[in-house]
Amino acid sequence: MNKILIIGSVWPEPNSSAAGIRMLQLIQLFLSNDYKITFASTASESDHRYDIESLGISKITVQINHPSFDRFVQDLKPNIVIFDRFMTEEQFGWRVAKHIPHALRILNTEDLHSLRRTRQETVKTGRTFTYSTYKKNDITKREVASIYRCDLSLLISDAEISILTDQFKINNELIYYLPFLLDPITVETKTNWPLYDERKHFITIGNFRHEPNWDSVQYLKNIIWPLIKKQLPEAELHVFGAYPPPKASQLHNPQQGFHIKGWTKNAQGVMQQARICLAPLRFGAGIKGKLAEAMLCGTPSITTTIGAEGMLGDDCDWSGFVKDKPEEFASAAVRLYQNQNIWYQAQQNGIEIINTRFNKEKFINPFIHYILQLQDNLEEHRTQNFIGSLLQHHTMKSTEYMSRWIEAKNKISDPNN
Repeated sequence: MNKILIIGSVWPEPNSSAAGIRMLQLIQLFLSNDYKITFASTASESDHRYDIESLGISKITVQINHPSFDRFVQDLKPNIVIFDRFMTEEQFGWRVAKHIPHALRILNTEDLHSLRRTRQETVKTGRTFTYSTYKKNDITKREVASIYRCDLSLLISDAEISILTDQFKINNELIYYLPFLLDPITVETKTNWPLYDERKHFITIGNFRHEPNWDSVQYLKNIIWPLIKKQLPEAELHVFGAYPPPKASQLHNPQQGFHIKGWTKNAQGVMQQARICLAPLRFGAGIKGKLAEAMLCGTPSITTTIGAEGMLGDDCDWSGFVKDKPEEFASAAVRLYQNQNIWYQAQQNGIEIINTRFNKEKFINPFIHYILQLQDNLEEHRTQNFIGSLLQHHTMKSTEYMSRWIEAKNKISDPNN
């Protein structure tokens, strides 16, 4: 039996974030193909975490910079190790390569963190994003190095595949396009959706700890929502998301129709009650879970170019409107809210996007086949990845030596450790 070790930066929270949904999809993909999974993380457990043990998955808390992980992974002997985000690969990748060298090493990027962070910096400073700036960023170098050190990296967005191949000349054999894995929307599903007249108000949703979401909420409150409210005085905006900080709760203002609702256990339920989803994202990367969720609920949306990135194909129209300027964003939101015919066409566009771009049946078998092929030809695959082998060379392994230094320091401060 193939055994998989997933090292998560956090425990999966599918009701809190798109990353949690993505991780649960990967878990279910491997379970459906008879893989035995162990999930490890250094994170503390939150009230929102998914009960992965109910799926038959073993879970264990591991320590950073501690030799106990070496013993653990040697005893487990997984065939595949998946690092959730590049920071996890930096922490544990060298230990995996040293103690179980024949295990296939996969990086689950979630999104290109370096791309999101660089875009965030340009928005905050008012500069224009350029790939020259992106390449100079230290986090970009760290993330690209992690991609090279792994045998395969999973990309959720085809736009990010293009960035890696065009800007960094990364070999296609090292990266794999695996988007959201969703069930298609059927006629029966559609008949259970509330109709246009049965819905009201606007919604936005997203984990408040995720910087693009928090920026989006402030952007809505200060710039966009007043423009919408002026034309639709009876409308309300309901803001949902896990971990709202006190500064978010202070934005709650029922008189302005701006309602901070916080975390919801039933994201689909509240999404289906809304007429329109608003997502004015000014920076970000990957695929936006809130927009996929909206389409799965038959809820049209207004978003930005950043929001729609990686979700549109050449043969699809957006499930609503894509607008970057606040005045145009607000105008499109009002138009979509008031026009039933445009609203239903936007809903149909969302169905087309889900069924053509993210139908899981298109992706699962080819992905498993590719994994098996890599396992059968792993030595040759690594031989072709010269830069990866260079970064694994002992003179280049700064992540290992930093970890060893911290480990030694901890032993001095705590002889019983």
